Amino acid sequence: MRLFIAVRFPEEVLDGLEKTQREMRQAGIRGRYAPRENLHLTLAFIGEYADPGYVAETMEKVRSAPFRLKLAGTGSFGSILWAGLERSEPLLRYTKSLRHFLAEAEIPFDRKKFSPHITLARDAYVPSDVRFGEDFMRLEDDTAEVGFVSLMKSERGKNGMIYTELAAVPLTEDKYI
Repeated sequence: MRLFIAVRFPEEVLDGLEKTQREMRQAGIRGRYAPRENLHLTLAFIGEYADPGYVAETMEKVRSAPFRLKLAGTGSFGSILWAGLERSEPLLRYTKSLRHFLAEAEIPFDRKKFSPHITLARDAYVPSDVRFGEDFMRLEDDTAEVGFVSLMKSERGKNGMIYTELAAVPLTEDKYI
């Protein structure tokens, strides 16, 4: 089972992200656009792992009050175009703690440096006359309250990846460590 841990967004934020994708298309940017239901913020990519219950139990150990995230600009990693987030100390602390507990539980995960982003398109081609960067995205509803974190399963479907939520773990400071 291919697993990852992610923040999922409320409808208003998804509306804004889809609006950005429409503007990208109108500007002539081509690529494989992420469908609305796949727009998320990955906190830890686990990959193939047979025991999602153990992962969810481990997620339960992380202590954090709910926090807010604010979208901020766009950018790219090569041919991957993404929406960024303002720096969030609560998000960084949560992710560091989550990864600590995963490592302690010997759950394998991708240990690349955490770089918070929401993938909008892959294999993208940006025409030379289009300026894609920090000020491309302007959203009305650009903040999200994060009250839970999701354990997700990823499967290859006929038309791309299908993500299914296996567990939603609420954020609360009164959990045990």
